[in-house]
Amino acid sequence: MPPYRLAHLSDPHLPPPAGALGWRDLGSKRLLSAIAWRRKGSEHQPRVLQALADDVARHAPDHIAVTGDLTNFSSRAEYAAARTWLQTLGAATDVTLSPGNHDALVRAGAPSAFEPWREWLGDTPQVAFPAVRERGPLALINLCSATPTAPWLASGRLGGAQLERLAQILTGLAGLDLYRVLTLHHPPAAGVVSGRKALEDAGALRALLAVHGVDLVLHGHAHEAAVSAIPGPRGPIPVLGVPSASAAGGGRHAPARWHSIEFSAERRMRVVARGLSADTGRFEALGDYMLQAPQRR
Repeated sequence: MPPYRLAHLSDPHLPPPAGALGWRDLGSKRLLSAIAWRRKGSEHQPRVLQALADDVARHAPDHIAVTGDLTNFSSRAEYAAARTWLQTLGAATDVTLSPGNHDALVRAGAPSAFEPWREWLGDTPQVAFPAVRERGPLALINLCSATPTAPWLASGRLGGAQLERLAQILTGLAGLDLYRVLTLHHPPAAGVVSGRKALEDAGALRALLAVHGVDLVLHGHAHEAAVSAIPGPRGPIPVLGVPSASAAGGGRHAPARWHSIEFSAERRMRVVARGLSADTGRFEALGDYMLQAPQRR
C-alpha cells in the first residue's frame, strides 16, 4: 500500500478585506495589530500563498493540516474571507484547522467558538477541543491554543479541561494501530518562541505526553522551520513547525514552506520540505528526512 500523505502548512495571514476594522476597534488590541500589519504586512503576499496552495494541490495529499493564524484581527469580515479560502483547499473533511492567536485576538466582534470554520475543526456538529478525526492510518487530535491575551502578548493556553480530555482521548487510542498526530498553533517544546509568544501551559502538556505519548506534533506560530522533540513514554516525540505559508522571504522570517509527511506501515515518517525558491519564485523540494515514530507500549 502507498504511504498516507499529510500536508502541513501554517500562518497564511490572509490580507484583511475591506471593512475588516471599524471605529469600535480603535480602543482594542486590534488597533495594535493593525499598526503591526502596516509595518510587516508586506512580508505576507497573496501570490506566494496561492503558489503554495497550487503546489500542495499538485501533490494531491490525502489530508491537509493548517495550524492557525488565518486572520490578523479576528474580525467577522476576516472570518468570512478565511472560510472562502479554506474552501479552495478542498472538502472540509479533508482539511483540519487549528486556530491561532490572531484568530482569537479579542473576544468582542469575533465569531463565537470559531463558528464559521466549524466544519474544518472536527467531525461533530458541536466542536469541542480536542477534536479527533480518524483519517486512514491517522488519528488527528486537534487542540486549540488560541485565546485572547493582553496587548503585546501572543501567548496561548490550552486549559485544564482540554488537557483532561486529551488524556482521556489518548487512553482510548492506546490500543489502536493508528498514528497519533497532535495539531495546535503554539509550539509545545521550550525555546522555539519567546516567552511572550509561548504556550503558557506547555509544561503541563509535555508532562501529559510524557505519560501517554503521541507519534508526531505539528505546530505553527514561530514563522520558522522548527524541528524539536519532547519526551515520550517510549522515546522522543518529534515536533515540527513550518514558516508562514504566505511569507515572501527577505524579511525577518523564512520564506514560505510546507511539509509533505508520508506515513508508512513500518511506523516510519518521511518528511519532504517544499519551499519558495528565491531564484525561480516557484516552490521546489528543499530536502527530505526520515522520522521514526516512538515505540508503542
